[in-house]
Amino acid sequence: MAWALTAAETAFRDEVRDFLARELTPELRAAGRRCSGIFTDYEYGNRWHRVLAKRGWSVPQWPVEHGGTGWTPMQHYLFAAELAAADAPPRAPMGPGMVAPVIIAFGTEAQKRAWLPGIRSGEDYWCQGYSEPQSGSDLASLQCKAVRDGDHYVINGTKIWTTHAQYANRMFCLVRTTSGGKPQQGISFLCFDIPAPGITIRPIISISGDHELNQVFFDDVRVPADGLIGEENQGWAIAKYLLQHERGGAWAPMLRARLRRLTAAADAAFATAGGDAHEADDMALRLAEAECAIDALEATELQSLRAQARGEQPGIRPSMGKVLGSELRQRLTELGVEIAAHYAAADLPLDDGLQGELPIPEDAVFSMSAYLNDRAASIYAGSNEVQRNIVAAHLLAN
Repeated sequence: MAWALTAAETAFRDEVRDFLARELTPELRAAGRRCSGIFTDYEYGNRWHRVLAKRGWSVPQWPVEHGGTGWTPMQHYLFAAELAAADAPPRAPMGPGMVAPVIIAFGTEAQKRAWLPGIRSGEDYWCQGYSEPQSGSDLASLQCKAVRDGDHYVINGTKIWTTHAQYANRMFCLVRTTSGGKPQQGISFLCFDIPAPGITIRPIISISGDHELNQVFFDDVRVPADGLIGEENQGWAIAKYLLQHERGGAWAPMLRARLRRLTAAADAAFATAGGDAHEADDMALRLAEAECAIDALEATELQSLRAQARGEQPGIRPSMGKVLGSELRQRLTELGVEIAAHYAAADLPLDDGLQGELPIPEDAVFSMSAYLNDRAASIYAGSNEVQRNIVAAHLLAN
């Protein structure tokens, strides 16, 4: 970090480091390093969430009255940076970082009591029902219907790209409750338990070989009407609020941790696996360019922290961060594949069980999986083309 910390911030950083040294086991660190997707598999991510929950750090961004920490924006950034530097497993954000802010902002007191404690503790695991086969970036065109029937809604339709639905016991879902008018009208935000009668979850195996994604089918699924968040047909406004949280957050800590591992892998590749000096110098230059880009992104994120501390609204910052962060993430995976090629050319052995010390760095072993998985980084959470349009519209209007 290229900025001066106050004495209080240094003490906080040291407290976090001490905690991680005690609680972050080698198995959890390995899971963090081997994570090729957005977040770690359920087994490790939720286990780490529960460890943080015991310390009171599982939902630091929440208001204090609901279990948040009351940290300053800089403390939140330091926390994220130390987790990434220690290779902590990235946790799924669907509960803590996506639906929870919606429940806090729009939910009833009964809904907060029913759902927030389970998210905080890790007892409940949520998935997101947004995209549909014909409604991805054009989310307003969704057609999954929910019809009110007494104290229930009856849902028919399908959702796709539903991450970790195979593990979830709850879902937040956008459904169409009224047809006609503008596409954004007639959409409602429902929360309900899964599995339930009439719900079918089918796996989608990604090109990287990972099972993160699913398609979820609803066939006359009855869910309690008290799972409606806000007013009926108010779902579009709530969805936009949620997307600000999905696109927000800090990218630089994760990117810097990945760059650190790639640099170590590159150094070892050219020293052990061979490669001429020109190739080594070229890779060193490209890694240095990536570091400069991460520094620039970090400076932008720190500006956002200062604005947040002044009480300013995020505006287009989440869209800017999403574009810059996701494209840098993709660039690093491209470098990772090139570095891994030097190990492949040297025909070094692999430990089939992936136990203990690997003969080659893990970032090289998992480079292709990370590369293929991160092709989606510029699409999910709103495609980068959409984010550029948001930024452009804001700038042209001002």
